[in-house]
Amino acid sequence: QVQLVESGGGLVQAGGSLRLSCAVSGSIFSIDGMGWYRQVPGKQRELVATSTSGGSTHYADSVTGRFTISRDNAKNTVILQMNSLKPEDTAVYYCNIEWRPSAYTAYRPFWGRGTQVTVSS
Repeated sequence: QVQLVESGGGLVQAGGSLRLSCAVSGSIFSIDGMGWYRQVPGKQRELVATSTSGGSTHYADSVTGRFTISRDNAKNTVILQMNSLKPEDTAVYYCNIEWRPSAYTAYRPFWGRGTQVTVSS
């Protein structure tokens, strides 16, 4: 059983900052990718930022320079620091991990339930 606990969403004015946190627990052997995605009603879920276990990061063009993803592998936690927020950043943000329960199984995705981020103009 794997659990993802997301926190840090809320309402903020444009130009403000929020910090999203995702804590992973459960019977996990290892985690490769950890990341954040977002979705607005009527649109597909889109990648915001990802981080590999090797330390590589990738950002959507729309958030590059404003958002920073970081992870603590010892604590199985991934953080998304969001600065200079814009109204178009309003969405439900989902934590995602690629994990495996043993060394003999393939990595598989797991999603959190999401946390709402609302940026007012």
